[in-house]
This record gives sequence, C-alpha cells and structure tokens, in this order.
Amino acid sequence: MLGVLLTALFMAALDVFIVNVAAPTVGSDLHASGADVQLVIAGYTITYSVLLITGARLGDRLGHGRVHFAGLALFTAASLACGLAQGPTQLIVFRLAQGAGSALMIPQVLSLIQRTFTGEARARALSAYSAVLAVGAAAGQVVGGVLVSADLFGTGWRPVFLVNVPVGAVLLVLGRRVLPLGRPGGRERTRPLDLPGLVLLGAAVSLLTVPLVLGQEEDWPLWSWLSLAAAGVLFALFRGYESRLARRGGAPLITPRVLRHPGIGRAVFRILAAMSVNAGFLFALTLHVQGGLGHSALRAGLGFVPTAAVFGAVSLTWRKWPAAWQRALAPAGFALTAVSVAVVGLAFHGGGDGGAVLYAGYAGTGAGLALAFSPTLTGALATVRAEDAADASGLLATVAQLGQLIGVAAFGTLFLNRLESFGALRSYTSAEAFSVCAWALAGTAAVGAVSGLVLRRR
Repeated sequence: MLGVLLTALFMAALDVFIVNVAAPTVGSDLHASGADVQLVIAGYTITYSVLLITGARLGDRLGHGRVHFAGLALFTAASLACGLAQGPTQLIVFRLAQGAGSALMIPQVLSLIQRTFTGEARARALSAYSAVLAVGAAAGQVVGGVLVSADLFGTGWRPVFLVNVPVGAVLLVLGRRVLPLGRPGGRERTRPLDLPGLVLLGAAVSLLTVPLVLGQEEDWPLWSWLSLAAAGVLFALFRGYESRLARRGGAPLITPRVLRHPGIGRAVFRILAAMSVNAGFLFALTLHVQGGLGHSALRAGLGFVPTAAVFGAVSLTWRKWPAAWQRALAPAGFALTAVSVAVVGLAFHGGGDGGAVLYAGYAGTGAGLALAFSPTLTGALATVRAEDAADASGLLATVAQLGQLIGVAAFGTLFLNRLESFGALRSYTSAEAFSVCAWALAGTAAVGAVSGLVLRRR
C-alpha cells in the first residue's frame, strides 16, 4: 500500500515542475499565446492548491482509500487527455482536471499513513513521504528535460503528460487490491462537510494562489495586489467562522485541537519556509542556468540530480542518527541550507559555470532542506490522533504547496527584477541577479533556523 501511495505522490509532485521545461515547445506546437502557456503551467497548481483541504475532508467522510483511488483515476485520465490535446484551450482544461485529481489523491497519502502505521513504522513512512515529495519536485526538471530532448517518435512535449498513463494504470490495478476501498464508519461518516468553511477557504486560497502564479508574468498589475489583500480578509473571516462553529459544537473544517497540537505552529512555519526556499532555489537556478548560461533543458535538469539524490538519502536515514541530535536537526538543516545556497551564489558570481564547489553547494542544499523538512513533518504528525489525521494532513499538505508557490513568486520576482535593474550596469547580469537571490534565500533559511526560539510554545 505504501508503495502505491508514494508512487502516486511522486507523480503529483513531478507534475508541478515537469511542464516548465516543455513550455516553449508546447507554445510553438499548439500556436499558444503567452497567457495560454502560462495557464498550462499554472492551472494544475491552482486547482491542486485550492482543493487540497476539500480533498482531505472528502477522504475523512467517504473513505481515504476510495477518494485516493478516485483521484488517481481522474489524474491518470486527465494526463492522457493532456497528452492528446489538440489546442491550448483543451490542454488548459485538462491541466485543471489533473490538478483536481492530485488534490483528491495527495491528502489521503498522509491520512492513510497516520491511520495504518504506528510508532517507528509511521516515522519511517513519513520520512519516505518527505523524500518523495521534495525529490519529485527536483526530478520534474530532470524528467521534463530528458523527455523533451528525446522527442520520442516525434511527439515533442506530449510524453511529459503521457508518461503518467502507464504508471497510473498499474497503480489503479494494484490499488484495487491494497487500498482500503470501503466507506468509513462511526464519527467520520457522520461528520458534516462544513460547506461554508470550504467555500470561504477555497475562495481565500484561490485569491492567494492566482496572483502568486500569474502575477510575475503579468508584471504584478493592480488586480494581483487587490486579490492578495482580499485573500487576507477571507482568511480572517474563515478563522472567525471556524472558531464560532467550534464553540457551538459544530464540526469545523480544521479541528481546533489540531491547531493547538504541540509544535504545530512551529511546524507550519518551518514547512512553509523550507518549501519556499526549495522551490525558489530551483526556479531561480533554472532561470539563470538556462537563460543566463544558455544550457539546454536536459543539461539544466541533470544539474538538479545532486540536490534531489542527497535530499532523498538524508530524508530516509536521519532517524538512524544519534538520539541526542534529533531536536537540533531542523535548525541545523536550515543553517546548512543557508550556507550551501550562499556557496552556490558565490560559485556563479563571476559569470562562469561554477566549478567543482558548485556541486558541494547543491549537495549541501539537498541535505539541509531534507533535515529542515522531514523531521519537522514527522514530529508534527507522529502524535496526531487518528481521527484528526485528515485535518492535519490537509493543513500541512496545503502549507507545503503554498510554500512552493510563495517561493517561486517571491524569489522569481526578485531574480527577474534584479536582472532588469543590473542590465545597464553589470557585465554578468544573470549571475549578479542570481547572487542577490541566493543571499535572500540564505536569509530566509537563517530565519527558519532560529524559528524554534520564537515559536517554541506554539
């Protein structure tokens, strides 16, 4: 069962980034406008982010195995439709459906781990979850570059989507055997869906997500700032409504005791920071390596292998390290990330390819982010009660996804703005812009390192 769940998680994480390197080919082949290509990339992320909490609650009500299976079927069918799309409008619609399938699948992974495993087995499963989630993000760039460069049978960009179809079909066959496909009983089955809460949260996340994924390309117009402000208002309304509902004895979308769970506030902040740095680093690095240095999509993608490999290895082994180290792993991971990202920035500073020190920076970034993310996630979920698994899973999965969006938006904007401002003044414009971005990433990681001192009691 864990193999089926984690393979589905890997596909969903992969698809957030795999289309990035295929975007130019998609645009030319389908005669798509810049806005169309932008929505092909962003559409998946928008529906994925907006519907994550909804997917978690549906799993709680209808059965986690059943909802995961339904999401996997939708994701696989939508991937096939994307690969066969004949125009940009079709591709955008199918990408939205793909994101909805992921939103149904992914919250159930954490919920089923919480409900199926206990003790050390749960900790191992959560470590594997952490490794797959972040490695999938880095691997998306690699796999996308390989598939587009290979141009299998003259199909161009289409294998980027079609690669999911045989994998999804195998998972559907296996899933019928190993996933719990019955309906839940007891409290979960009778717990109300909290439709007003879903509407408020969905609207708030939509208003936050859309400008984050579209704002940079549109040069941050007025509507994007109004949308972000409105998102803040709706989040406040959502929090007030959920608090009143809980006081009246209702069933809020996120159970208050999950938010009061020891360390959950610190975990939310650290996951947000780690995923922001992870996504921002990968995005800014891609812009510099492909745009500034002129590397091919394949070469740029292969450059992420050390980061992904070390991230996965550390995520799967940190639990075996001495017990005395465990409490310090997350702060140490953020500190290592700060140093390693700065090393990468310095390696590229002169405008060259970076040299051997670059790969030490890549590996250190992978190790640091693994230590920042995996122990944090495991610690936050290891003691959550089984009946609260869906709420906690939906919350942390949404935080991780929003962290990636914020990282791409914030650090991508910084890189591109610096690139423009340095254009008339510096010789290695892309290198200088990435250097500034690397220092900002290092500063964010440093904030994560000291977050435990500020949020210790939350």
